[in-house]
Amino acid sequence: MTTAVRTAAVHTAAAPAARFRHLLAAEWIKLWSLRSTYWVLGAGALTVIGINVNSAYSNADRLSRMPAEPPFPPPGRPETPVLTFDAMHTAFLDPAWQIFMVVACSVGAIAVFGEYTSGLIRTTLTAVPDRRAVVLAKAAVVTAAMTALGAMVACTSLLVTQFLLREHGGVSLADPDALQAVAGSALLAPLCALVGMAIGAVVRHAAGAVVGAILTLLLLPVLFQGETYRWVAEIGNAMPLEAWETLSGNHWGGGAYPVTVTEAWVVYGAWATVSLLVAVEAVRRRDV
Repeated sequence: MTTAVRTAAVHTAAAPAARFRHLLAAEWIKLWSLRSTYWVLGAGALTVIGINVNSAYSNADRLSRMPAEPPFPPPGRPETPVLTFDAMHTAFLDPAWQIFMVVACSVGAIAVFGEYTSGLIRTTLTAVPDRRAVVLAKAAVVTAAMTALGAMVACTSLLVTQFLLREHGGVSLADPDALQAVAGSALLAPLCALVGMAIGAVVRHAAGAVVGAILTLLLLPVLFQGETYRWVAEIGNAMPLEAWETLSGNHWGGGAYPVTVTEAWVVYGAWATVSLLVAVEAVRRRDV
């Protein structure tokens, strides 16, 4: 063995294995080095907050023009039922948060398939052959970033909308229902991001990942709506969208088979766990 070969062998043997904190730092740099991350997250956050604030402003303007007391009906006619206004609902509108679900899912998918598209995954797996550790580091970074973003969007939406509706039944962040809605909406972002990671690991294509996100998170629950058959309703109740609607108070009446708050949190945990397992196994078993 030549001196050069001996020296290389010694350096290789002495080189320390990458620790998990090093993987976290590397994945953090990868996530934020993509320009698309800033654009997608920024546009998604502004869209959600903008839709909710616009709804609150419109409702505040409409309510301010209404008479303080409803007029008395003419003699012989039944009284018109008084409609109640849910001020907190304006901070958690379905269309706004459904858009955010797709955005968060897309970011999670980009974190996985982006490396496959650029070919960087070969370098990553050469440096760190432990594929499970690589995926777990990605999941930890994406979860932390999306949880922070989800909390910021949920808190901002609630505070701004309730400020606009302060004279029409606006609630504060200290309200138990408001705290539950904020927590459920904040954690919806990392949940959808983990679903996106699973889809990205399986599909490995930008357009396919976005379509998969829409199909899985938005269209699939529609197939299991209705109360004719209990098993159909129960499958629908196991979807992230249904769980979020329960936590955010967007279920009106609950239907014949309502989802409890505990069941909603279980759905969150189950989807996050299964998504992470799918992402890990898809990366571990498939070729680069």
